[in-house]
Amino acid sequence: MDLDSLASSLRATVSALRKRLRKQSYSIDTYSMTEITTISLLYKEGPLLPSELAARTKVKPQSMSQILNKIEKQGIIKRTPSKEDGRKTYISLTVSGKEIVEHTRYERDEWLAETIATTLTEKEKDILKEAIVILNKLAEAE
Repeated sequence: MDLDSLASSLRATVSALRKRLRKQSYSIDTYSMTEITTISLLYKEGPLLPSELAARTKVKPQSMSQILNKIEKQGIIKRTPSKEDGRKTYISLTVSGKEIVEHTRYERDEWLAETIATTLTEKEKDILKEAIVILNKLAEAE
């Protein structure tokens, strides 16, 4: 397999696995991918400005504003004015928002662990352990 085919196959496989994992998250099936990405960014990185969230999720600031309004109404985020610049407002997760992320991760991990246990041979599990190191190397490449 040449490098272009390898890259294409890897991308397709990672995409299919991501979609499959998303189906296992029953607690977030009402959210768009951009909303999920926004919530995940806030979970991983803490408070961010709406402009930072828009840039990181590659959406227009107006679209991010709509997303933030929706998830704020659901009690997932809170807005905190900047102490340094009162014109800026930081967005962070509420306790409820953090619980949603943690529950979703639990659902996905449970499904994936069960699928690995029932689908893969011991040899395939060992290969997967080695592949994770390689996949992480690709994910961290700049």
